[in-house]
Amino acid sequence: MQFAQLKPGPAFSPVHSLLYYSQRLVTARRLRRLVVSALCSSIRMRAGTESADSDIPAKTSNYFDALSASGLTSLGMVFTSDQLADILRYLNGKTLKENGSGGRSFTLDDVPQGARMGDYALHDILDCPHIVQLANSPELLALATKYIGCKPTLSAIGLRWSFPLEAEGAGLQAFHRDSDDWRFLKVFVYLTDVDEACGPHVYVKGTHRERAPLRLRPYGDAEVVEGYGTERCVAVTGPAGFAFAADTYGIHKGAVPVKRPRLLLQFQYSILPVYMYRYRPLAYQEAHRFDGYINRLIFR
Repeated sequence: MQFAQLKPGPAFSPVHSLLYYSQRLVTARRLRRLVVSALCSSIRMRAGTESADSDIPAKTSNYFDALSASGLTSLGMVFTSDQLADILRYLNGKTLKENGSGGRSFTLDDVPQGARMGDYALHDILDCPHIVQLANSPELLALATKYIGCKPTLSAIGLRWSFPLEAEGAGLQAFHRDSDDWRFLKVFVYLTDVDEACGPHVYVKGTHRERAPLRLRPYGDAEVVEGYGTERCVAVTGPAGFAFAADTYGIHKGAVPVKRPRLLLQFQYSILPVYMYRYRPLAYQEAHRFDGYINRLIFR
């Protein structure tokens, strides 16, 4: 998933290229676990955080167990109706940038024909009420710390509309795996009601524990059903304000909406920065309220 402030391109330096592809090329699960353990130990010493094995609330422990077992866990409702109203009121009239090669700019009142998805800019996301606070909530950070193994890095934050379209899934809307870091976790929040006709996130349970192929590729729907069966393909639906977490090293997609557009908020927590991106942290008035290490790539 690409975001307004995270741009692959010329700044993808040889050093960053080496760091990024070093973890992409290591597909053996045991070796990946060894590297993760070494990286996390180093970060715990440098960042001065408690061990990820420290006591955590029972609810978070249950989320961790479900996430570890299947790659997916519900987090329940994280926004109230008043908070959702604040968010939608703030976003009204804000500019969207088309995701993909088109790159058209538009507002929600004037979505161009054929547009699949549109992203809000980082400065609008940071200024939007309640979002940064949720990304830094003790509950999400406890889960990310436990799952990753050290104090996490907030390596991506995005806010995206997906629009109804009579078309086959492609790109992010086709089954695929992510390979952004040695270990990472994504938290998704629906900001509109999502049923099976509104572009639910679809996850193939247990595939986060597989050895991924050296070359990442899309998977057709028929191939996934034939290989894993329909019982392992979970379409996540829920009302506005509902959140879930997923290890998207596993096979997943965002289905194409056919009835109503979907607004999705996403946080990514990882061990390291995602080295295929060029980070440009923005000034943020309330930065002093939040952990500087966790948020260093997003705001300063």
